[in-house]
Amino acid sequence: MAKILGIGIATLDIINHVSDYPAEDSEIRALKQTICRGGNVTNTLTVLSQLDHQCYWGGTLAAEPDADIIVKELNHYSIDTRYVKKHSGGKVPTSYILLNQSNGSRSIVHHRDLAEFSFQDFKIIPLHEFDWVHFEGRNIEQTCDMLKWLKSTHAAIPCSVEFEKHRPGVESLYPYADTLIFSKAYCQASPAADPELFLAGMNKSYPQKTILLSWGEKGAYAVSSNSDIIFSPAIEQPNIKDTLGAGDSFNAAVIDALLANNSLSKTLHSANKLASYKISVRGFNISQYVR
Repeated sequence: MAKILGIGIATLDIINHVSDYPAEDSEIRALKQTICRGGNVTNTLTVLSQLDHQCYWGGTLAAEPDADIIVKELNHYSIDTRYVKKHSGGKVPTSYILLNQSNGSRSIVHHRDLAEFSFQDFKIIPLHEFDWVHFEGRNIEQTCDMLKWLKSTHAAIPCSVEFEKHRPGVESLYPYADTLIFSKAYCQASPAADPELFLAGMNKSYPQKTILLSWGEKGAYAVSSNSDIIFSPAIEQPNIKDTLGAGDSFNAAVIDALLANNSLSKTLHSANKLASYKISVRGFNISQYVR
């Protein structure tokens, strides 16, 4: 069991389950509605906690009733919130999600009106207690300062950054993380949209880093220390129920496997396996998952 700190946001997810994605300017009835916690890093921590790691979240919450829903679920999965900063103003970030029951796809409208977790909030965390620190590739300036601080004060603690979306200046985070985890969307929005070209370019610039690239339903790639491109095919999942959080589950499996000193090939297989399992269940209860 490792002690893992995750830095990022938590959201309130309002999920409308629909039979099919609606046409523009139309009205449909939701089959059902669920309200739960979301957010990339807290999703990842929820999965890691069920893989028997001790997880802590560093983020912000508004002092309002919707925050109680988030804290209650984090408590359910034994995620420690002692480093959360609560703000008297603002609103818990809220994602309005359409979950298409016919194919498991999800479409999201996100609203945010809350201060970000700051470098000063991060600086008071006793980092020496942790075995791994994971960051979302967002809140760029503050996250960059956090990464620099982590590497200048506790260089031996491995850390990872997930790059889900292209955000202005996000490349500034590359030099300071040990493990870079990229999404298919991020790669396709880059000048080198081909996965192998993208990884080859990243490896040339950062040869000492562990670099992985999720490619959705096709599988995943990584580049080894000797510059070999490794591909692991996706594990077919005929029973798709909910694709929300598949990438966050992939990230959790990567961290879990690297903490166990697994090879890149085995790490990719484990990540694909867990992501495949995740989309067969609704929500993030993976208690029946077998490594």
